[in-house]
Amino acid sequence: MFRRIGESVRKFMYGRYGSDQLNIVLLVAAIAVSLTNSFLSLIFRNSFVYIRILNPILYLLMLALLGFGIFRMLSRNIYARQKENRKFRQLWTCLTDRKNRYFRCPKCKQTVRVPRKRGKINITCPKCGERFIKKT
Repeated sequence: MFRRIGESVRKFMYGRYGSDQLNIVLLVAAIAVSLTNSFLSLIFRNSFVYIRILNPILYLLMLALLGFGIFRMLSRNIYARQKENRKFRQLWTCLTDRKNRYFRCPKCKQTVRVPRKRGKINITCPKCGERFIKKT
């Protein structure tokens, strides 16, 4: 019986995108918003502002995060989902990299990585050779 269910799920997911890092972050964010909403409902149980305004907003945010994650998982447009995930991973790298700063070349828009805490430096774009000065 379970083999048939597994086979039907595999058939359904064939040609669909599945899960990636962005989907995992969306799921974790939805769980965090849900837990925050539950915790706040215990604290502000009789508050008019929480019951009428904040609770529905947090609930809709949680549903939107879950809905977007499910949409991405079941999507058949694999190229677009890979592009979204690539952009997310680039942003995540820029946010978590403590040793480097990232700048865009004003001419060709290439991203250039330079070390932090060097003061004003003259940066040369590796793609087009444009020179620009930035403070790290």
